[in-house]
Amino acid sequence: MFSLLITLMTLTAHAQKDVTKFLGIPVDGTKASMIQKLKAKGFKSSYYDKDILEGEFNGFDANIMVQTSNNKVWRIIVSYNNLSEEIAKTRFNNLCYQFSKSSKYYSSSSDFTIPEDEDISYEISIKEKRYEAVFYQKSELNIATDNYYEHFLDKSNMDENKFIWFTIQQNMLGYSIVLYYENGYNQANGEDL
Repeated sequence: MFSLLITLMTLTAHAQKDVTKFLGIPVDGTKASMIQKLKAKGFKSSYYDKDILEGEFNGFDANIMVQTSNNKVWRIIVSYNNLSEEIAKTRFNNLCYQFSKSSKYYSSSSDFTIPEDEDISYEISIKEKRYEAVFYQKSELNIATDNYYEHFLDKSNMDENKFIWFTIQQNMLGYSIVLYYENGYNQANGEDL
């Protein structure tokens, strides 16, 4: 009985700490603490805004921003900026491939990639199409077992509060790919309304 109680307490403590991670850092805590942890990973404050960090992420220069809700970090934003249409499409498709092949993530969709011949400028500006992909971060216990199909079929393993999504955004300087690492446990849920 005592060992069962200890096991339950351990699982409960693990479940409370099992939030979305960015570069191995839990998306949680204070903004100042998160910025310090990101700086320890090599990111530097930009010259125009100390809250925007700059550095390399997944092989490319990126801007990193930390968003809070009720003074707790709930989102890390990674932005690749000033991309041409072709580079944006290629990087988006590469991200889809990388996330789908990683044992850390799973998705309810099999394919978010953009067809090679698709004109994303036309699709975004005229048809108002949104290019987005959503992946859920597996719990550390599920990564250890890494049985993707069993995990996917068992909906109780899907934690909708631990997700990463990314999109292509068009702006005056071209395109950006923006990734959002979100901890839904810290997101505002109407408490201030």
